[in-house]
Amino acid sequence: MFSKQTKAPARGPAKIEPLPTPVASIDQTRKTPPKVASLISSDITIEGNVTGDGELQVDGVVRGDVRVGRLTVGETGHIEGSVFAEAVEVRGRVVGAITSKQVRLYGTSYIDGDITHEQLAMETGAFFQGRSLKFQRPAQQQTPTPVLAAPTEAQAKPA
Repeated sequence: MFSKQTKAPARGPAKIEPLPTPVASIDQTRKTPPKVASLISSDITIEGNVTGDGELQVDGVVRGDVRVGRLTVGETGHIEGSVFAEAVEVRGRVVGAITSKQVRLYGTSYIDGDITHEQLAMETGAFFQGRSLKFQRPAQQQTPTPVLAAPTEAQAKPA
């Protein structure tokens, strides 16, 4: 247990080489910091529209339209107005129309308004009063079929 240890063969000092770091990724990291969700906390009330491209979490009250990239309405959150976003998660209350590709209503949510969506998920207990409208993707343009025109008077008379 406390006996003398045998010496390892001498190899010389260990070389530590730094990992190669691509210069482009360092420059990109410095230029674009990671995007953090904006927060409207439970003690804040906003009267007016909220717009942006990023992510927004509403735990307070917004009286106006909300147009953002991604929206999360917390359990204490309340929106009175229309919502437009790529993705919407609701745990709180929305009184107004929601237009989004993906909508998820949790069991604590209360929605009074129409939802226009591509995907809609609802948990048991969610309250939803309104219409669920699925996005209508534009139909692919088809080559028009030729319509046979009725002969005109000049074409109909025999010569």
